[in-house]
Amino acid sequence: MGVERAGARRSTVSISSSGGAVVDWVTDGFAARFRVDPEQPAALVSFVPAGGVLVDGPDDPQPLVELTTIGHGRFPGGFRHVDSTIGARLRPVSHHVSEDGTDPWFRIVQADAATGLQTESVFRTRAGVAAFQTWTEVSVDGDGEHVVDFVSSFATGAFLADSGVGIDGLSLLHADNDWAAESRWRTDPLRSIGLARIDREAQHHPPRSRAVVQNRGSWSTGEALPIGVLTADADGASGYALVWQVEHNGPWLYELGETRHEAYLLCSGPTDQEHQWTAVVARDRPFVSVPVSVGIASSVESAFAVLTEQRRAFRHLREADRALPLVFNDYMNTLMGDPTTEKLLPLIDAAAEAGADLFCIDAGWYAEGHWWDTVGQWEPAASRFPGGLGSVIDHIRSRGMQAGLWLEPEVIGIHSPLASTLPESAFVHHHGVRVAEHGRHLLDLRSPEARAHLDAVVDRLVGSLGVSFVKMDSNTMTGPWSGSLEHSRALLDWLDDVQARYPELLIENCASGAMRADSAMLSRLHMQSTSDQQDPVLYASIAAAAPAAMLPEQAGNWAYPAPTMPDDLFAFSLVNGVLGRMYLSGYLNSMSIAQRAVVGSAIAAHRQVLEVVDTSVPVWPLGLPGWEDTWVALGLAVPDGDLYLSVWALPGARSAVSLPLPAFLGRSITVSPLFPTEFGAWDVSWDASAGVLHVDHGGATPTARVLRIRREPATRPEGTDAGR
Repeated sequence: MGVERAGARRSTVSISSSGGAVVDWVTDGFAARFRVDPEQPAALVSFVPAGGVLVDGPDDPQPLVELTTIGHGRFPGGFRHVDSTIGARLRPVSHHVSEDGTDPWFRIVQADAATGLQTESVFRTRAGVAAFQTWTEVSVDGDGEHVVDFVSSFATGAFLADSGVGIDGLSLLHADNDWAAESRWRTDPLRSIGLARIDREAQHHPPRSRAVVQNRGSWSTGEALPIGVLTADADGASGYALVWQVEHNGPWLYELGETRHEAYLLCSGPTDQEHQWTAVVARDRPFVSVPVSVGIASSVESAFAVLTEQRRAFRHLREADRALPLVFNDYMNTLMGDPTTEKLLPLIDAAAEAGADLFCIDAGWYAEGHWWDTVGQWEPAASRFPGGLGSVIDHIRSRGMQAGLWLEPEVIGIHSPLASTLPESAFVHHHGVRVAEHGRHLLDLRSPEARAHLDAVVDRLVGSLGVSFVKMDSNTMTGPWSGSLEHSRALLDWLDDVQARYPELLIENCASGAMRADSAMLSRLHMQSTSDQQDPVLYASIAAAAPAAMLPEQAGNWAYPAPTMPDDLFAFSLVNGVLGRMYLSGYLNSMSIAQRAVVGSAIAAHRQVLEVVDTSVPVWPLGLPGWEDTWVALGLAVPDGDLYLSVWALPGARSAVSLPLPAFLGRSITVSPLFPTEFGAWDVSWDASAGVLHVDHGGATPTARVLRIRREPATRPEGTDAGR
């Protein structure tokens, strides 16, 4: 087997002590060792950061690819997706490295002689990032066809050798995700979430248990986030962290378990067992699995820094996305889906005076009355806009703002005229029956008629009406149906086409908040609604955790102050939006002069953050927030060494908290209040020798502050004063 060599990165072939070939793929971000012994399946046996030491791994490593078809299952059988008979029979045919300086690829082709099935494991990376993106391509060399009911996008057992600990010492950081309760992270030892300890020698078989995280249906993050971090101890600071994300806007799965002697991690898109998915593969019908990104780091925090770099490296960033406009949206705790000209005009004027760049009219603009199960035509409601919706859009632009509209393009209400006029082929069907959920039918975007309908809507709203921002929502979750994977990919293709036709159009990703906050969507769209949560106190932990699931510059956190709020809660609700992307709402037109000044101060603070947010890296001095935590903190570390830090004291918080800031250990710093612009009752002090910031909220909760932390010049004497 030959391997090309080119550029600064290199790939080498060496011979292991057992006589089997290994391939080392070395980049400026990481090094990976693959076993390509002709007598066993290919395997990733070691994966370390750049400069790390590669190891050979066990003699019988977890195969790189697991693949089952109807007729070729697993041995031994069980619920796990490893031990596939085809996966065990695969043998390396070739491997290839191609490098162009910024986008190197590595591929391993394997074949199963018994079925004629071939797999190609594809890896690609970006310069300087300690991560790769990978997937599996399945084809047939010969006649006939196979019904594939599972194929892994990635599988490895490398973490056991690289971390230096056994399965008993490994923990999984993962997140539940639900409507109005997004990003609920927790860390669990693997032994506590499904991996039962048994005597493998006495049983003569590997354990059959697994720890599985998955999501079903059309909401890709409706139950859990497709992200995991495997660490060698529960606090995540062990010196080893393997991080991954499944990048699919539909069903997905990852699982961990034990092999005969070692352990494994496996990631995939939909499966037959969990999601009723299959694909027919033939010579002229190959199948490509969903992509997965995998990174390596030394701690949980640095793992998310790697994931942040990976997301930026593979994002389809357009020039229009760089503007990062401040968006006012009329929905949350404000008009709540009942816009009219009379209600909108004073809000538009107030938003313009506050300094918003873009005004988005949310749900209801198309409805004469009850609208949930009648949507689909997306024509303005005459009764809501006596002078026409166009006159309202014109007023938005006359106040120096761009105009946006809410749109839920993928659904047709069951009582919409289009439910009977569009052809049957335009709708999603399951077992031959048109799917209906929550009063809606789902359009099948594989259908030219469905896509033509959506194109006509976009052309009318964007091309004719002049809308430059679409809040694209998806409030209907469907279960499994044949063709869901192809539909999900057709949706991505449609989004790519829309943005190619309208390069200035910005699209917000929303699905009842963050029920579809996956990287397949986020790699293409401008920003992400992080929640529908209407309580600003509960929103704090959602806002603080958001950059673990998405880029900080895409985290659209609602800031919805109300004129009736006490001063501390008023400011608290605005703090939620300062780090990331402030998504402003609230009756600004009914606020006092003093309250409007506070809003203006929050916007000014946010604009400082916007200058650096797309180069920042998230940090969590108190760890990723738990849903019941009373002290919550999120920092954005910027390249010049400064730190923007939001700290929330929720009801029940003790008066003081200590925040470790190891990046400033031994340094003098200046801590200033970014928002609100005064510390007020808060007291802040810095212990340089311990690298800890001590914070006391000094009064009643809830209360919050955004701080800016700057390094003092190194020549200045170190002290313990925070420099307020």
